[in-house]
Amino acid sequence: MDKKRLLTGDRPTGKMHLGHYVGSIQNRVKLQDEYDCYFIIADLHMLTTKNSTEDIFNVRDNAIEVALANLACGIDPQKSTIYLQSAIHAVYEMNLIFEMLVSVPRLKRVPSLKDMARDANINEMPFGLLGYPVLQAADILMPRAHIVPVGKDNQSHVEVTREIARRFNFQYGEIFPVPDYLVEGDTLIGTDGNAKMSKSIGNTIYLFDDAKTVAKKVHGMYTDPNRIRADIPGTVEGNPVFAYHDEFNPNKAEVEDLKARYRTGTVGDVEVKEKLTIALNNFLDPIRERRAQIEADSGYVEQVIYEGTVKTSKLADETLMMMKKAMGLTGVWNKISRKGRKRMEKLQKQPQS
Repeated sequence: MDKKRLLTGDRPTGKMHLGHYVGSIQNRVKLQDEYDCYFIIADLHMLTTKNSTEDIFNVRDNAIEVALANLACGIDPQKSTIYLQSAIHAVYEMNLIFEMLVSVPRLKRVPSLKDMARDANINEMPFGLLGYPVLQAADILMPRAHIVPVGKDNQSHVEVTREIARRFNFQYGEIFPVPDYLVEGDTLIGTDGNAKMSKSIGNTIYLFDDAKTVAKKVHGMYTDPNRIRADIPGTVEGNPVFAYHDEFNPNKAEVEDLKARYRTGTVGDVEVKEKLTIALNNFLDPIRERRAQIEADSGYVEQVIYEGTVKTSKLADETLMMMKKAMGLTGVWNKISRKGRKRMEKLQKQPQS
């Protein structure tokens, strides 16, 4: 039996960080053995909030960075397909068709769109941002995906996809599986303790930060603001340093010992952070080494994206043709073009006066 298809991915807006790993990448590495995985580099989606000339110019390097991070963390191009969204021309047509199957009031009820506009400092909702879930539906339904891993804040987007799939199937015929969503990993709190890890906020530890940079960022991390001395009992719950220990320190006995001593005021922040630095660098060392190996093979990442995009484009063309046949659009053009071509041929054969 063929594997079910899965689609997920990233917008190429910059470097990948530990939050990406916890929230999605580590899950992808596991899922690639269970599903036929398609990982999208979503540069068209980036345009909804980042569309300056400089933003677009940076897509090439950022796309490489996204692919490199996934590969360095364990994504295997022999098992999974990495592709560039803007090079899949069939998605543009699918997006247009799907726009006819959803209403503006329905899209306005998607809660995350207002948050996206706010985070991008956009005062008025652009049409493209309002239609973000429709383009996302085209991405998901293009490979006829069965599973979509998403964060908790994006479940509403997949609901739009499910509605569009059902509406198309009802109106034109069964073409698409109605995809299920798979809620991904927890959100990793930022180093400032105030929000999830985010490039725009600057509270990040990147997957390819060197050891000294990691140490500097860890020692500057937010802890318990009420603990002004090491002998004052501190709070572990909600403390970013311990959240990172729980996630990245495999020595659970050490973590529990640190927590116990922190609660009783018998360990300082310096020791807790130094041991976190060691744990994080031990975790990141293999990822950094794998990146170096990949980059030493010039053109390898570009080849992975190219081959994945060519493969995906063929699948997308197949899906689009299935859609058009079900809708009757191919019949309209075939009939007109056949008669038009015959008339042109007939006129060309007539003798010139």
